[in-house]
Formats: sequence, C-alpha cells, structure tokens
Amino acid sequence: MAAISAQLASFKSFSSLLNDKECSRFRCQIKSFGNQHSNWSVEFLSGKESVHLIRNSSPPISMAASAAGSAVKPAKKVCLFYCAETEVLAKRIAAESDAIELRSINWRTFDDGFPNLFIPNANGIRGQNVAFLASFSSPAVIFEQLSVIYALPKLFISSFTLVLPFFPTGTSERMEDEGDVATAFTLARILSHIPTSRGGPTSLVTFDIHALQERFYFGDTILPCFESGIPLLKNRLQKLPDSDKISIAFPDDGAWKRFHKQLQHFPTIVCNKVRIGDQRIVCIKEGDATGRHVVIVDDLVQSGGTLIECQKVLAASGATK
Repeated sequence: MAAISAQLASFKSFSSLLNDKECSRFRCQIKSFGNQHSNWSVEFLSGKESVHLIRNSSPPISMAASAAGSAVKPAKKVCLFYCAETEVLAKRIAAESDAIELRSINWRTFDDGFPNLFIPNANGIRGQNVAFLASFSSPAVIFEQLSVIYALPKLFISSFTLVLPFFPTGTSERMEDEGDVATAFTLARILSHIPTSRGGPTSLVTFDIHALQERFYFGDTILPCFESGIPLLKNRLQKLPDSDKISIAFPDDGAWKRFHKQLQHFPTIVCNKVRIGDQRIVCIKEGDATGRHVVIVDDLVQSGGTLIECQKVLAASGATK
C-alpha cells in the first residue's frame, strides 16, 4: 500500500502542471503494483483533485508478446540416416516423432564390388543433429557403413550419434590363449576414431553388449552409451495375465551374471551348458520349472542351438510354457 500511495502522490504533483482548460483528461499506465501484473489506467479529470484507477480487462500488448515468447520451443530436429538392413526400423522410428527427418543414402557398388556411396543434399544437413542407424550384421557390410559414418561428421553438422543395435564382436572381448585376437577391441578402436563434429565427440548407442567391461575398450574421442531392452521385457511380462507364474531361465552362468540383477522380481532358473564338439548338453543347475511359464534370457544368441536345448530340458522338467 505504501508503494501505491507514493505512486499516486507523484501523479497528483504532476497534475498541478496541467491546465484544466487545455487538458480535460490525462491518462497514463501503471505497469505493475509489486508482483501483480495487471493493466491499470490512471485518470485526472478536469476541475477535480481526485484520481481514478481503472483496471482494464484486456492484457497489455507487452504482456501478450511476453506470453507468446515464453511458449514451449519445438523439439530439436534430428536427421536420421540408415542402411539397407535398418530401413524398415528407421521408418518406424520416424513415425513416432515429428522431430525426426529421414534422410537416405545411395548405396551403390562399382563393377569390382567396392562401395560407390553418395549422400544426397549434403549441404542440407549443415548445422543439424545427425544420427545413423547402423547394422554390422556381417563383415561384408561393415566397411561401407564405416565409410558413411566417417564422412557424416565432416559435413559441418552440429552433433553425430551412431546407433548400433548390437555389438557384433561381443564374444571376442577377451583372450583365453596366446594368439587369440580380441576383435571386439579392434572394432572399438575403429569406432573410437570417428571424426568429431561441431558439437564434440560421437555418441555411440548400443544395446545389451555382451560384457560391460567393453566400455573401456573405447577411446576418449567417443562417448559409448550402453542401453538395455530388459526394462521393456519386464514391463511386457508384468502385463501378462499369468505374470505370477513366470520364471526366468538363464542357459548358463554367463547369462545369469549379466542380467540376474535386472530380473530379481521373478524366480530364476539357472541351467548348465556343456559343449562336446558342436553338441550342447544342457541341464538345470538350480530352480524349479514345474508348472511355470518360463522365459529364457541369454546374453548372446548366434545359431540358437543352446536356446533350443534349454527349451527341451525345461519342458521335460514340467514347464507349462
């Protein structure tokens, strides 16, 4: 109230400068009273000492402009490139968000079989956030995709993210005998030398890597981000009508060590695997499958032979599903 009285006093002193015959009304605007952002008009009527305060119903233009300026900014746009194997997945990803723009690459080959690659409208991605959805499913496609991965950051882009759904050399992360080649380390070194973009090092996103210690195979010029599909699996299993009868089976100790902490909500069954040549002998090491809906979780699947043998043993032990 003291602030309001001081403002009114200043208006009255200013009104003494006005000639009643020449000015019948003086109008000004108070932007705010303290923290109240209201629109007020002050009127001095001719021949009177009184001051009239009138509160307008419509907000001032400045406030409207301020409100418009504080609107939520749209999400940043991401230009998503993809290879031939991930085209369907890339289109499904783009359909989930308007902020993702699909960009294609011309995957061609010369007569001798070597890649002949072209990125259309390369100048159009300058200053953009760029991602590449890769698939290292076989050594034959790794070279051509690496060529694109190395080229994209050099097109003056704002940031670069490499999405690798799985790390293909997962089982070769260690040496068991002198002369073994840890190809996981080789691939990690190759990816660590991806050129930096304007925003800094490349971000590498991969899912359910075979061994978490592979994080340390990457150099300081790349930012590996290890994601997992286990939370999605848990969410799906908990929504099943027989979720109270679900047990998780691990085909071997390696799978149990990798994922058992993320699946502690469910009873677990641990199997033991013995390889004799190409033959896999699986038996239940601990846990009971009788009357249970068993879900097999493995840390790495190549041919699927271990999963088939594990399913046979669980079914013979009384698993209903």
